[in-house]
Amino acid sequence: MDLILDSFASAFLMVFSLDAEMVSIIAVSLRVSCISTIFAGLVGIPLGFVISFEKFPGKRIVITILNTLLALPTVVIGLFVYAFISRRGIFGPLDLLYTQQAIIIGQAILIIPVVAAFTIAAISRIDERYRKTALTLGANRLQTAWVIFREARFGIIAAVIAAYGRVISEVGISMMLGGNIKGFTRTMTTAMALEYDKGSFTLAIALGIVLLSFSFGMNLLFHFFQGRIRS
Repeated sequence: MDLILDSFASAFLMVFSLDAEMVSIIAVSLRVSCISTIFAGLVGIPLGFVISFEKFPGKRIVITILNTLLALPTVVIGLFVYAFISRRGIFGPLDLLYTQQAIIIGQAILIIPVVAAFTIAAISRIDERYRKTALTLGANRLQTAWVIFREARFGIIAAVIAAYGRVISEVGISMMLGGNIKGFTRTMTTAMALEYDKGSFTLAIALGIVLLSFSFGMNLLFHFFQGRIRS
C-alpha cells in the first residue's frame, strides 16, 4: 500500500513539475494523434458524404462494413501495415517502419471508418428536405453538401472528437509500428506499458493521469456536441 501511495504522490509531483521526459512523451502522443485525426477527417468526412448522398449497388453492405471496422483490433491494423512497410514489404524502401509516420498511417487507417460512420449517422439525422430544397434552388452538389454540413456540423465535430479519443489511447499500432523508441516514437500508452514491465510505476501513473485528463476532456466535448445535436 505504501508503494502505491508513494507512486501516486511522486506521479502528481511529476505532472505538476512538468518533468522533461514526461512532456516529451506527451508531445509525441499529441503530434501523431492530431495529424492522424486531421488526415482521417479529410478522408472520412467526404467519404461519409459520398456514401450518404450517392445511390449505388451494395450501399448497405458498405455501411455494414464501416460499422464492423469500428471494432477492428489495433493489433490487426498494426500487423497489416507492418507487412507493407517492413523491409520485405512493398513500401520497405521508404524506411517508414519505427517512425512517427508509420504510427500516423496506422492510426489514420484505424479511425477513418470511425469518422465516416459517424458522419453518415450525423447526416442521416438531417431532414431530407434540406437537400431537396437546395437542389431546387439551383445549388450544385458541392453547395448542397455545404448546406448539409452546416446543419450536421455538431455531429461531424463529435465524430472527429470520438476518433481522436480512440487514437490517443491506443497502444497496439504505436507499439508495433513505432517501436517505442525513447524521444522519437514513445507515446503515452507505450511508455506506460514499458514502465509497467520494468516495475517502475511513477512515470506510468503520471502518464495515466495525463491520459485520463485528455480522455475526460474529449468525452466532455463529445457530450457537449451531442447535446447541441439533440437541441
